[in-house]
Amino acid sequence: MKLLSIASGSSGNSIYVGSNYTNILVDAGISGKRIEEGLRRIALGCSDINAICITHEHSDHIRALGVLSRRYEIPIYATQGTIDAILDDMSLGVIPGSLFHTINADEEFMIGDIRVHPFSIYHDAADPVAYRFSCDGKKIGIATDIGHYDDYIINELTGLNAVLLESNHDIRMLEAGSYPYYLKRRILGDSGHLSNENCGKLICKIINDDMKGIFLGHLSKENNYPELAYEAVRCEISQDPCKYMPDDLNITVARRECPSCYLEI
Repeated sequence: MKLLSIASGSSGNSIYVGSNYTNILVDAGISGKRIEEGLRRIALGCSDINAICITHEHSDHIRALGVLSRRYEIPIYATQGTIDAILDDMSLGVIPGSLFHTINADEEFMIGDIRVHPFSIYHDAADPVAYRFSCDGKKIGIATDIGHYDDYIINELTGLNAVLLESNHDIRMLEAGSYPYYLKRRILGDSGHLSNENCGKLICKIINDDMKGIFLGHLSKENNYPELAYEAVRCEISQDPCKYMPDDLNITVARRECPSCYLEI
């Protein structure tokens, strides 16, 4: 299986997951041009995409959905609540109803040779999900926009070979920053975003001997730095009583402005 973060951050997200035969985008929250440019890094184009799996309807996850789906007739997979919210978003233009495929959390489905397992997440959206993808015994997880995690989330992210996990903000930067109080409360709340420290704690729960890559994603532009997220996560791992140390792991920060390192399992 293959993983490429084309862009990941509070300003826009689009992740590629694929096999030798199937190509999937998770979200389309940046311009179609940037998605096309990112796919060229791995000798693909938007015309090669077999499906777009949407996590939720916020603009940083669906900005180019209308353009891409109409131009290339790409099927869209999302929960019914997310589909309804997308259809209410006039900025996307008219998307043919035939392109939408309704999915449900905890109900697996196939796209080509890739098994897709959506699971519920805690975020202030209509009916948000994260995804686990598997093919030929390999598993990749994409989980951002998580206000908090529990045993359910840990179980869904267990046994992965690679994961892109939210490391959205540094708590101290957020609390001292210029955001209005209500927005700070939203981000810090149980339906907001995962902090660097909590991302590190969650990683400690899901590390396994077969984990080939960990991508830290959805970083806030205003309340985080790539270096800070990286070091905070490493610190949490080093302090945890688990058997792994940070240098045992391939940890990479997924950038908002350019594609991250390409991983093939």
